[in-house]
Amino acid sequence: MTTVRVDEAEDLLSTAEGWVQRFQACLDAGDAGGCADLFIDDSAWRDLVAFDWTISTVATKPGILDALRTRLPNVRPVTFRVESGTAPARVVRAGVECVEVFLALETRLGNGRGVLRLVPVESHPEEYRAWTISTALMELAGFEEINGARRPFRYGQPADFLGANWLDMRMRAVAYEDREPDVLIVGGGQAGLDLAARLGQLQVDTLVVDRWPRIGDNWRQRYHTLTLHNEVWTCHMPYMPFPETWPTYLPKDKLANWFESYVDAMEINYWTSTELATGSYNHEDGRWRIVLRRTDDGTERAVSPRHVVLAIGVSGIPNTPEIPGLADYRGTVLHTSKFTGGAAFEGKRVVVIGTGNSAHDVAQDLYAHHADVTMLQRGASTVVSLEPASILPAEIYGEGRKLDDIDLLGVSTPFPFSRKYQQLMTNRMRELDTELIDRLAKVGFRTDYGDDGGGILSKYPTRGGGYYINVGCSDLIIDGKIEVRQWDEIDQFTDTGIRFGDGSTIAPDAIILATGYKSIQAGVEKHFGREVADLVGPVWGLDPSGELANVWKRTPHPGLWFAAGSLIHCRVLSRYLALQLKATLEGLTEGPGADQRSCSLALGSL
Repeated sequence: MTTVRVDEAEDLLSTAEGWVQRFQACLDAGDAGGCADLFIDDSAWRDLVAFDWTISTVATKPGILDALRTRLPNVRPVTFRVESGTAPARVVRAGVECVEVFLALETRLGNGRGVLRLVPVESHPEEYRAWTISTALMELAGFEEINGARRPFRYGQPADFLGANWLDMRMRAVAYEDREPDVLIVGGGQAGLDLAARLGQLQVDTLVVDRWPRIGDNWRQRYHTLTLHNEVWTCHMPYMPFPETWPTYLPKDKLANWFESYVDAMEINYWTSTELATGSYNHEDGRWRIVLRRTDDGTERAVSPRHVVLAIGVSGIPNTPEIPGLADYRGTVLHTSKFTGGAAFEGKRVVVIGTGNSAHDVAQDLYAHHADVTMLQRGASTVVSLEPASILPAEIYGEGRKLDDIDLLGVSTPFPFSRKYQQLMTNRMRELDTELIDRLAKVGFRTDYGDDGGGILSKYPTRGGGYYINVGCSDLIIDGKIEVRQWDEIDQFTDTGIRFGDGSTIAPDAIILATGYKSIQAGVEKHFGREVADLVGPVWGLDPSGELANVWKRTPHPGLWFAAGSLIHCRVLSRYLALQLKATLEGLTEGPGADQRSCSLALGSL
């Protein structure tokens, strides 16, 4: 963030306030054309639940004009102003120098925030127009979160010392013996927990179920040496930031134990050793019929929530592709989801199929346990150093702002400008890692930066993989301590291993499939059948507007939602899904699954 002089800061504030006042005047006058004229041609508006009860992006000035005329006429804010307490700043975002300012929104049904970015008009440099704008609902009027000044005065402590205490109430709440949950969340990872915590603050009765026997096992049961590749200060969970004493990169067991503490502290209703067996939706009463099965004893329990959220993650169902000849192989074959550590393979020869993050981590773990490791590369991978390259996107966390402000900035750049940011950031990473990439190329390891040049920043939301953040395995490959062979060199798999086109062979004791995971849509089909999966369509990846497809927002199927992503994704976007669910339960929205009392955010007409 650029430091500005006092007089310049006053000029920036005057510029921002002038634009907002003109925009507000056009809104009040019902002048959609006048509103659109305050944007440059190559502009975009990203909305997070403030106007359309979804997450969407409108690009270009004509697109914004059309939206103002057709999509947003009944949802304009009552007030739209520069937020007090946050000064406008001159910054560079996605390669564009602009004036950035936080906005405050107030509607009849809630309050919100936004980020406005202004750029000077080429022909009149003293005149500024909007390049990007984002608007985000932060709270629903009358349904504010019950924390801070709104915290309960007394809870679970009978004044007469008779009746149930807090523990009695918690045990009763978790048992669900006399009621049905409003929301059932399937999956107890960061997506499920963050969403459940936010719904709890909105007083939405929510049950989380997970197949593992202990909270946090979805991290705890991964391979022995796993450590997060994102800095701890970027990965906080809602309401409970990690302690300042914690290391920069969290070990998986430390995070798993935190999940247990989080469930207890945030009073999340959570059933362990429980999986979704079957489910169907009753369109007449707007409820699901869900059968939950205990994974330890097979007993079943039926529940009827109004909403189901699949928080099974991007890495949910292992992808085990049919590889010709592999079925004849007599050694051990397992997917990385079943790999718990290299100790079991000490002194053995192991082939790892794949070169993504998991493949590298598994190979490095195997090498540390004195295994002879060969990686089979099926396609080029994006490789970046842990430091300094991979931490570049987190630079914004060093701008001296509050976490909530940074999170808002993080979701404020509409597509395609976010793509431009990804490409520019990838170019910077590429320059920093030139030596690393050149050395990998010399030993035959193939690298790329994605189809659009966005590197790891675009590969995660589009593919969920295809990259590696180097924590040491690349160095082992470069030094020849881990061999890399190319998939297209293979002649065939045999009962003893692999024969290559040049006549050489490998006879490993084990083959580990680092072949990724099936799409979330495959999980939909598994739980609810092909018809529901086809109706919902792709889950994850980008839709035509550049938003994540069907994640953290309403889907075509009533009462069915999805939550997935990294710790950062889940902290930030869980807020908006929680608000959508609360609004739907309270009958404030229109669309699939809305209550019969539904109404729109009617605030006037353009």
